[in-house]
Amino acid sequence: MKRRSLILLTLAAALCGNASAQQTLRMSTTTSTDNSGLLAYLLPIYEAKTGTKVQVISVGTGKALELAKNGDVDVTLVHARAAEDKFVAEGWGIDRRDVMYNDFIVVGPESDPDGIKGSKDVIAAFRKMAAGPAKFISRGDNSGTDIMEKQYWKQAGAQPTGARYVSAGLGMGEVLTMAAELQGYTLTDRATYGVYQAKTGLAIAVQGDPKMFNPYGIIAVNPAKHPGINYKGAKQLIEWITSREGQAKIAAFKPSGQQLFYPSAK
Repeated sequence: MKRRSLILLTLAAALCGNASAQQTLRMSTTTSTDNSGLLAYLLPIYEAKTGTKVQVISVGTGKALELAKNGDVDVTLVHARAAEDKFVAEGWGIDRRDVMYNDFIVVGPESDPDGIKGSKDVIAAFRKMAAGPAKFISRGDNSGTDIMEKQYWKQAGAQPTGARYVSAGLGMGEVLTMAAELQGYTLTDRATYGVYQAKTGLAIAVQGDPKMFNPYGIIAVNPAKHPGINYKGAKQLIEWITSREGQAKIAAFKPSGQQLFYPSAK
């Protein structure tokens, strides 16, 4: 009986040890990395390699940085460079690294009611959309895409008014679906559009302007601001996703044969 009890105690201790050995990492990120399927592809590889469980909170970039600022996550992966630099400069984040990039595009109905299809000048296209008959569906959620859209309207010096401008307050996938339902235009990252293209039937109207470059960065929450965060785990993820292996995995992510993100770690 004593021998059996000893074996049970040993097994229990081993199970507890395994449970404590698996660390948890909390990450806030944009809806584009989630909606595109990138994280569903990438994170299981990292988790199997490190024994870390990554908990993902997918929101707009503004909210993702706010969660990091409050210490509610350990690391953040976002795409709004000016906001990222401000976050780091104010001391909330450290170890920022470039991860990858793609681009923004304007998509809309095949019929192209605002006459912008084929344009490579995003500001000129936004001026036409401000005056045209179709609706424009905005993220309206302080995401990286929403921040970029607001900059385009400012540079265009005009914006749709009244019912023609719909501020959805939703993620990219939902906004693409809404644009299809309302036969309107929207600004989207190319990755999420790639996943939703067949579902929505929306066509690319504007692409190729250098102003539509869309870089992503990863930042660890500063442990000096929030001593309880998992900085070791955050640093480990940053090192892996910017390593040769992590970058190769990002480049290899090609749903339906189309590359959606391009590695950019230095």
